[in-house]
Amino acid sequence: MDDSEYNIHSFIVKIWLEEAAQRAGRARWRGHIIHVPDGERRYFNDPDDILGFVASYLDEVGARPPLQWRVRHWLNRWKRYLKRL
Repeated sequence: MDDSEYNIHSFIVKIWLEEAAQRAGRARWRGHIIHVPDGERRYFNDPDDILGFVASYLDEVGARPPLQWRVRHWLNRWKRYLKRL
């Protein structure tokens, strides 16, 4: 594997609408994302978590998401946390 291949990341994303929530009139998306090279899988209840998972791999190669995205992501995580309280 040459050096350029270490900077390539592939992901498989599967999302689905939860049927019980759909019948109750509350759309709820669930899914998982897999990092293909190492097989790491993360399940999620919020599609915003996809970006966090991908961003963790971008950090490893020195790429940082824009400040606006990081702030929005942080605020969304806080909103979800406060809803659970």
